[in-house]
Amino acid sequence: MSKNLLRIAGILFLALVLAACQDTADEEDTGSEEEAAATEEETTEDTEAAEEEEHEHDHESEENAEAGGAEIEGFNAHYHTGDTLNLTAVSAEGEGDGHWHWYVRGGDEGEWEEADGGDGETFESEAVNHQQIKATLYGEDHEVISETEPVTVVIDDHDGDVYEGYFDDEDVEDRDISDWAGEWKSIYPYFEEGALDEVYEHRAEESDDMTFEEYQEYYDTGYATDVDNIEITEDGEFTFHEGDTTYSGTYAYDGYEILEYEAGNRGVRFLFELEEGDEEAPQNIQFSDHIIAPQKSSHFHIYWGDDKDELLEEVDQWPTYYPEDWSEEQIIDDLYLH
Repeated sequence: MSKNLLRIAGILFLALVLAACQDTADEEDTGSEEEAAATEEETTEDTEAAEEEEHEHDHESEENAEAGGAEIEGFNAHYHTGDTLNLTAVSAEGEGDGHWHWYVRGGDEGEWEEADGGDGETFESEAVNHQQIKATLYGEDHEVISETEPVTVVIDDHDGDVYEGYFDDEDVEDRDISDWAGEWKSIYPYFEEGALDEVYEHRAEESDDMTFEEYQEYYDTGYATDVDNIEITEDGEFTFHEGDTTYSGTYAYDGYEILEYEAGNRGVRFLFELEEGDEEAPQNIQFSDHIIAPQKSSHFHIYWGDDKDELLEEVDQWPTYYPEDWSEEQIIDDLYLH
């Protein structure tokens, strides 16, 4: 009897020991699985963090990227207070697909920052004076594919003493041809079509000196020209389009002249002289755009001819040109501020 009890007790003890070993093994296996899962999760998080860091790093490195063939479309030579920028980034043919990011900074010396709402090929923002904007095209691995040249916002509400012709001689500075570089169109055709009549009606209502008809006569003389378009390069090459005739010339800067007007205000003519060109190219060109120091022009009055001194005396006819890509509405809005 006692032997049987001992045998049974021994079997029970062995069973308990085996059960305990099995529980320990299960706990170890469970712990190993949890540790493996935790390790895998940490690895995934580290990888994602590294990718995120790499993504952000690449997007911060655009300041050193070389500009490619990408361009910004829809940018105007100048804006008015409260205007909205509506820009589109366009990559050059063959540069490949990617995603766009827009960057802004407060002038030439500021730090580039990613713009609010600056993802995608289009960008909309309120115009901020002197703010620079550019767009960068990134590939799938966040490498820079292309980058636009920065554009600088200019707010010009056509007010202030300088615009009205009141300034000191020491405020006048030499200007480079790049201030007028671009493609320009005469507004005389708009005048002839009657598209600008609303502007002169408004001026007549505000004036005690001139009627609507007198304004029409004044601008009919002032705007008159046969040259519909002018192209100007930063190398000083002018191309004139007069009907079906085209002629060109290369011009060099010849200083400026300050003119005194009968009304008591003054103006500045910036002078350029022909170096070489077609026979039809005028010997002298003079710009007047209400600006007296280096600044990109948003429109200009231009005088041309072979006698520089005679041109400086011309105050009745001043053909006026606006950027080629400006709409009729943009031109009218700008004229309302003059």
